[in-house]
Amino acid sequence: MSDFLEQVIAERRADVAEARTRVDDAAMRAHATISLSRERDRFYAALRSDRAHVAVIAEVKRVSPALGVLAQDVDPAAQARRYVAAGARAISVLTEPRHWGGSLDDLRAVRAAVDVPILAKDVIVDRYQMYEARAAGADAVLLIAEGLEDAELRDLVATCRELGIDAVVEAHEPAAFGRAVTSGARIVGVNARNLRNPTEIDIGRVRQLHTFAHSDQIVVAESGIASIDDVRMLPARADAVLIGTALMRADDPAPLIRSIASIKRAVTV
Repeated sequence: MSDFLEQVIAERRADVAEARTRVDDAAMRAHATISLSRERDRFYAALRSDRAHVAVIAEVKRVSPALGVLAQDVDPAAQARRYVAAGARAISVLTEPRHWGGSLDDLRAVRAAVDVPILAKDVIVDRYQMYEARAAGADAVLLIAEGLEDAELRDLVATCRELGIDAVVEAHEPAAFGRAVTSGARIVGVNARNLRNPTEIDIGRVRQLHTFAHSDQIVVAESGIASIDDVRMLPARADAVLIGTALMRADDPAPLIRSIASIKRAVTV
């Protein structure tokens, strides 16, 4: 069986190499640093703003690698506005083009439409992609521990600090989650989906791995969440949930967002 994650990593490395032929690192970093005047650490602050309730990170994505096209004629800006009106504290935007149908244009459209923090969700293999995301308006970027060596992961987390954005370091595999926890990131995610084989989802991963997170880290539960009952079954240590497919497939995403955002966490925070 082919390793889907390794396939996408190879594709994104090639994309970065091609992009550098058009705009070099120095110029792209200059574009990114123009936005340094924006408030730093906005994504982290939004997730911490109400520790008594579960934070919803609502995702804009066109395609699921496992399920195919999720919604026809997606208007990223309109979708993001619906999410925010319903109580989402942050928006995740897919920017990977081949398998999730995303783009930096989608990120720019959402940035222009809403004021809440935005997570650029991609398979990031190089700091160049982080410069691109910051220049497009991202407040945070996703890093996949399984796809990065320790030195790469530490370097990219450090680059986030330089750019004034947050790193969300996710993992599915136990060993990789341990690396995420020690990467220096303040936000760690447990992805129920196995990106090596995207059809595999194990929503028990959060219950299995959450105890390894440091007490001062935010824990995000990702993938496989389709109902309020799914969220209620999460451990109390889960500070936030990232939901994409269920919201993109819904005729109206607002009821699910509102119901989840109203859940009181079962711990004193």
